[in-house]
Amino acid sequence: MTARDFTERDIHLALDGELPDEERAAFDMWLEANPEMKARSNRFSADREALRFAMAGILDEPVPARFTTLVAGDGRPRLPQRSRWWQAAAAAVLLAIGGTGGYVAGTRGIGVEDVSADRFAEEAVAAYVVYAAEKRHAVEVPASDEEHMRNWLSARIGLRLVTPDLTADGFQLIGGRLLPAGTGKAAMLLYEDAEGNRISLFVTSESGSYAKGTYTEKNGPTAVYWLDKGYGCAVVGALPQERLAVVARNAYRQLIEGAESKV
Repeated sequence: MTARDFTERDIHLALDGELPDEERAAFDMWLEANPEMKARSNRFSADREALRFAMAGILDEPVPARFTTLVAGDGRPRLPQRSRWWQAAAAAVLLAIGGTGGYVAGTRGIGVEDVSADRFAEEAVAAYVVYAAEKRHAVEVPASDEEHMRNWLSARIGLRLVTPDLTADGFQLIGGRLLPAGTGKAAMLLYEDAEGNRISLFVTSESGSYAKGTYTEKNGPTAVYWLDKGYGCAVVGALPQERLAVVARNAYRQLIEGAESKV
């Protein structure tokens, strides 16, 4: 087959799994030969992962019957092409995909600003910056005393805290510490992979409304966070956003499941 010129459209086809198998090898070579397009592909992939994270728990919900009727048609007049519902949906997608350098599909909805989420994300990143770089004093209680650490931090922050097992994601628990957070306290658990990359899990008691998003300091680490079920949780690290989002989902699931199993 004669090799053809690839375009940005092929990047989307590849990410959606729609690029023909016989063109994959040539496409990968084209990416390697075009650093700008490879960077664009990585950015699109990270945006997709952030969007999936933000919409977790919603994507699996059944489509409302009224929307199915609109698409399938039932003999009634169609809504105008530029209805308010479609405009809102388009705005939500653009917000989710376009939020580089700040919140991606997070608490900053259309015309809405969540100050508590802003504060929480900033505190989580600040704690990571201060302690993740420490070699000897990064934690107060080491992972070797995990049960004591878990019970101590649970009592201090007023939440049933579990220590998520992130070995499947390549991270081992180093230990944890107690930190101030707003008018209360926070637990910070620190993890490290085989290459020495560190991530933190920052947990507080939060009674605010549900929120989820991604926050990035300029030239600094990224926090993937959520406020839900009485918890404020953020996974922070200087890793690609796509990988961090995967780790965050795993940690969040274990944290909530572990807490609910002890109720």
